[in-house]
Amino acid sequence: MAKKPTKKEPKLDKNKFPDAYIAGGGTVVEEAITDTLEKNYMPYAMSVIVSRAFPEIDGFKPSHRKILYTMYKMGLLTGARTKSANIVGQTMKLNPHGDQAIYETMVRLARGNETLLHPYVDSKGNFGKAYSRDMSFAASRYTEAKLAPICEELFNDIDKDTVDFVPNYDNEMLEPTLLPAAFPSILVNANVGIGVSMASAVCSFNLEEICETTIALMKDPDHDILDTLKGPDFSGGGFMLYDEDVLNEVYRTGRGSIKLRAKWEYDKPNNAIVVTEIPATTTVEVIIEKIIANVKLGKLREISNVRDDTDLSGLTITIDLKKGTDPDKLMQKLFKLTPLQDAYACNFNILVHGYPKVMGVKEILGEWIKFRIDCVRRRTNFDLAKKREKLHLLEGLEKILLDIDKAVKIVRETEEEADVVPNLMIGFGIDEVQAEYVAEIRLRHLNREYILKRTKDIEELKADIAALEEIAGSDRKIKGVISKELKEIVKKYAQPRRTQFFYASDIVEIDEEDETPDFTCSIFMTESGYFKKILPNSLRMASEQKLKEGDRVTQEMEVSNRSDLLFFATGGNCYKSKVSAFTETKASAMGDFIPAKLAFDEGENVISVVNTTDYSGYMIFVYAGGKVAKVPLSAYETKTNRKKILNALSIKDRCVAALFVAENEEILLRSSNNRAMIFDTALLLPKTTKNTIGVSVFTLKGKAEVISAQIMTAEDAEGLKKYRCKSVPSTGSPAKDLPDPGQQSL
Repeated sequence: MAKKPTKKEPKLDKNKFPDAYIAGGGTVVEEAITDTLEKNYMPYAMSVIVSRAFPEIDGFKPSHRKILYTMYKMGLLTGARTKSANIVGQTMKLNPHGDQAIYETMVRLARGNETLLHPYVDSKGNFGKAYSRDMSFAASRYTEAKLAPICEELFNDIDKDTVDFVPNYDNEMLEPTLLPAAFPSILVNANVGIGVSMASAVCSFNLEEICETTIALMKDPDHDILDTLKGPDFSGGGFMLYDEDVLNEVYRTGRGSIKLRAKWEYDKPNNAIVVTEIPATTTVEVIIEKIIANVKLGKLREISNVRDDTDLSGLTITIDLKKGTDPDKLMQKLFKLTPLQDAYACNFNILVHGYPKVMGVKEILGEWIKFRIDCVRRRTNFDLAKKREKLHLLEGLEKILLDIDKAVKIVRETEEEADVVPNLMIGFGIDEVQAEYVAEIRLRHLNREYILKRTKDIEELKADIAALEEIAGSDRKIKGVISKELKEIVKKYAQPRRTQFFYASDIVEIDEEDETPDFTCSIFMTESGYFKKILPNSLRMASEQKLKEGDRVTQEMEVSNRSDLLFFATGGNCYKSKVSAFTETKASAMGDFIPAKLAFDEGENVISVVNTTDYSGYMIFVYAGGKVAKVPLSAYETKTNRKKILNALSIKDRCVAALFVAENEEILLRSSNNRAMIFDTALLLPKTTKNTIGVSVFTLKGKAEVISAQIMTAEDAEGLKKYRCKSVPSTGSPAKDLPDPGQQSL
């Protein structure tokens, strides 16, 4: 029998179906890429954010919560320490991750690691150090751990329906969705996480200050938290810049950068600086590497050696100084050049009801208060139900007191065991629960003394129930309970602030020494925009300048290699550089083309270059229309290394010349209709606006323009005194026997 030919699958044309994919069975299904991302990538991103990276309002990520709850169920809150490997193994029932990932998480919770201000794990053994990048923690089989005493405040009443429980990943056991933390642990211990497209960085605060702030906010929602919460408190100590504006921004928005400094002291006998506390954002190794790098660059020549002397007593970085070094000045340089001064970037991104939200301190505490109110109300309702149940039973027992013999008789005369409870219900007018309780009483307890003892608490129970009902029905009462608990926590666990403050007045700006070699050289600027820097000996050997055809030197000056250069351009901008930024060349070379080297805007060329070291003196801008502007050179001084200054001169008219004068000078102007004038710059008032077009100086007729301007020496000006003007503006005089403006020498 002939075999039936099979139909071939059509090949997918990728050009025709760019958004298509092959489904099961070889079916081609077209789908928009946005739909694919939404169905596949977004669930992954949210899973990372919700299930791994960010803490919730109880202060814990899921991995932290699973470890602590496992330790609680193992009896490690009151029992002896156990091997960390045992804890990790038990945690794997809740946490579907590898043992190393679980152990690393546990390490950061441990007292020995010193990451947390109030550690949750009481550890024994080597757990590494948060301030060291290279100090590894020991394997889990070598270390031991149990829960720290403060964890009692995390698990108190967890069995009283204070939080919800959900099945674990294999539905074998239940785990809490949150821990009923009795204090705002979210702000007491630091928490950092990186999710997909967003991150979280919550710094730690002093427990006592946080509890006091929470109590104050429950009393007055408009409380200024800066009065009670002085600032973050880091486990590593150090110093924090106390800046109320920054702190208010962090407290209000949850974002902001907090400056931190190391703690140090000068060891005079050994001529060394000893650092004992560093910012929480860095490590010992990073600091030492940065110091060594700066020593090699010649920026920290005062240091002879640096080493890590950390031992069992704690962190120590020793910096040996050269003889004659001022330790205070050196520390200011170290703060500027190394992570001994660093910044903590706050980003209080926290999960609230399953969604990430950036909140300020006040808003976080507000959410925690809501969460804690719910916990206390649920605990109160749980206790209320238990007391009501007990009262109900005791009220039934009280009725038996009326006639014990009758109860015994009913039991004895009932033929069927199943009828005992119904007969007791009928005989004493009690319900099934009460009757069941009475029926279960042992024979030895059917005496008046026992029953009286059990029923004498009825009035007390009724009073307790009334009090609990009052609490459960009032947020104000619940806040009172929370406040009382917070005060007790402060008494038990408060510790002095570790991070102290420094203030803006303590910051001393130390200028870095200029390592640029200081020597004299000559610079040349040509009309076409070429620049040369030539050393004196090279200039003596060959003084003839090589120029582009048709080009000429317009400026020549002798300068220091440390001088600043200001290149004024035709587009109205000023480009700043330094003499040291240019390499030495020879007269026989073309030099650097300035518009290309300094990245001028398209079409711009150099009008003039000015050399300065202290930005004293004035710029004189001469415009074709006869106006002249006098601008202080200090207007072009910038605190940052800005390379381009916009609106440096006016573009309302063509700038004929940009001349620098140290003091008042006499300037010769010539016009296209062959007239000239000499005026003293003292006649002009300085302008604070850089791009001012100035005032009229040369009155021109018709279409005449100013074609040149040059500074006159006292001798030359005296020889041409007939062109001097006592006031401006002036029409000048017919130009006769005037020298060619030619080259300017500034």
